[in-house]
Amino acid sequence: MKCSQEGLALIKKFEGCRLESYRCSANVLTIGYGHTGGVKEDDTISQPEADKLLEQDIAKFEKYVNVNVAVELNQSQFDALVAWTFNLGVGNLRQSTMLKKLNEDGDYDSVPNEMKRWNKAGGKTLDGLIRRRKAEGLLFENKEWHEV
Repeated sequence: MKCSQEGLALIKKFEGCRLESYRCSANVLTIGYGHTGGVKEDDTISQPEADKLLEQDIAKFEKYVNVNVAVELNQSQFDALVAWTFNLGVGNLRQSTMLKKLNEDGDYDSVPNEMKRWNKAGGKTLDGLIRRRKAEGLLFENKEWHEV
């Protein structure tokens, strides 16, 4: 599967786009829409470069979800899992109780609540992550998330 425009909209909303490198809340050098690979202090990019990096990053995270999720997903479920994994990484996806419940038990209903558990960065609970996890959970359920 591929991430839809709805999934991309969620990622863009919560990542934001910064054309100069910065340290995210987890103290990782970041640029564009949450791109972290090979970023150095004082890096700058153009908007087209940010869009291209996002496109490349999304392709990786689509693959991670496609490879690691063993059950059928509809588009909104897939988009929500890509957005979640984009933010938290494939290692956290693989280790998550959420994935275990989904793959082993087919427990789709638990996913939104399992997503919400991941609301910390640098050991601190962050309001932005609370909102993002709520939006991802709503998207997973194919509900309106834009006002979160």
